Amino acid sequence: MSLMQAARLHEVGKPFQIDQVDVPEPGPRDVIVEVKACNVVPNLRNVITSYPEWFPYLPLPALPAIYGLDAAGVVSRVGSQVRNVKPGDRVYVNPGRDSGDSHASRRGERINDPAYTFQGYFGFGAGSQEIFEDYPHGGFCEYMKAPADGLVILPESISFEAACRFGYLGTSYSALRKAGTGAGTSVLINGGTGTLGLGAVLNALAMGATKVFAMARDRELLERVRLIDPKRVHVLSHGDKPVEEWVRENTDGLGADIFIDAVGPGAPHEITLAGIEALRRGGRMVDIGGMSEPLPLEMFKLMCFQISVIGSLWFSVAEGQDMAEMAHAGTLDLSVFEHEVFPLSEVNEALDSVDKRRGGFTNVVVVPGS
Repeated sequence: MSLMQAARLHEVGKPFQIDQVDVPEPGPRDVIVEVKACNVVPNLRNVITSYPEWFPYLPLPALPAIYGLDAAGVVSRVGSQVRNVKPGDRVYVNPGRDSGDSHASRRGERINDPAYTFQGYFGFGAGSQEIFEDYPHGGFCEYMKAPADGLVILPESISFEAACRFGYLGTSYSALRKAGTGAGTSVLINGGTGTLGLGAVLNALAMGATKVFAMARDRELLERVRLIDPKRVHVLSHGDKPVEEWVRENTDGLGADIFIDAVGPGAPHEITLAGIEALRRGGRMVDIGGMSEPLPLEMFKLMCFQISVIGSLWFSVAEGQDMAEMAHAGTLDLSVFEHEVFPLSEVNEALDSVDKRRGGFTNVVVVPGS
């Protein structure tokens, strides 16, 4: 059996180590992907320094572990029962794994499987450890095993560096779909300059939203967001004007159709409440950032105004394929990202770079084999 390089976490609070490990063998319905790029996600530091204090309902892989959430590369081998994916295919590996035979899986709701797991990251249920054992490779290695039905096929027009941003882009795309984004809709995005929020801006524009309201704190980054499409994008720095007043001024008094909350744990709940207040009657709020503060909601008011509050996790392979097609057609603009590329041997430096980055335009990527 041949060997490959992999960055593994051996001990909490210690750096990743570059180890020699076995190249994986594909199962009948698996493929082996030669990793060309893997995203270094902003939340990774929180995850790998949280053993055992991480959220108790979100299990982590046993150490030593190969992390790396969003990988893209080239299929090098396929299992005996893989019929359509071929060696040489350019792919993004959607890391969402399910048990395959749960009630949710049988209904086609893989993300609702109690054992749903992010390969190379963390899980969502007691069965996640078994899935980690079945698919132990994140993207911080030269080759990874993945199920053939977990792949998004990439056209040549999408670089591997851009493709490994699909995790955050797909999370926002799925949320926008749940909320009914389309031609003629107006979308308010909290955290519009961040990694998730910028993806929501790009996808809302690609899906035909005619007004996109991005709010954040950094005025310079907000101006960069506005310049993506000055006719459709409106921006507000927190504190410059009440959110509801600003949105209604720009929607003929109606309010926004959709509110995407893309700010993470640690953000104050007051801004989220202001975003809900800025919705029109019948509007929908979707949370993708995972704000950890309790959210005091007036349920009677939500009922009377038919306001929906939705939690949305990740995205399907089909939604990832949608994005690949939109990017190839040019409606989803991936050119705004600035890629900071690190070899696998500098994975710890890449993690430091993520911590120092400013806004969602910067995309930190590890390139194994470089």
